[in-house]
Amino acid sequence: MAIKNYTASCDPIESVCKIQAALAKAGASKIMEDYTDGKPTSVSFALPTAAGTRGFVLPAAVEGTLRVFQRQKLKPDRRQAEITAWANIRDWVLAQVALIESCDVPVDQAFLPYLSDGHGKTLYDVYAAGQLMLGDGANAEG
Repeated sequence: MAIKNYTASCDPIESVCKIQAALAKAGASKIMEDYTDGKPTSVSFALPTAAGTRGFVLPAAVEGTLRVFQRQKLKPDRRQAEITAWANIRDWVLAQVALIESCDVPVDQAFLPYLSDGHGKTLYDVYAAGQLMLGDGANAEG
């Protein structure tokens, strides 16, 4: 089965607009996009959390999407990879906002991996670099 949204046709800018609308609905106080050569590369936003307003960054994994296209023997088209990457982010954000709206998940939990340190690193980046350790779960109560 091909990667989700492989046949999507929505321009990345349109996906970014839908992401902005969903984030605003979720309470974002600031939303900003980064661009390279006129193409969006990430969306940054600020959300009120229990710990105060926090910043988050959602990058578009275009290079990763291209690698998936190659691995799945799909046409390695960069434009389609941009469309697919942004469509997948759009769908993920819409799903997270639905969970927030249903009160199943607090806003900071929904976007936690993308919490930003303000210097270009996300919480996940810090974790992946071994700078944030949670333990092995051996003492977890079941």
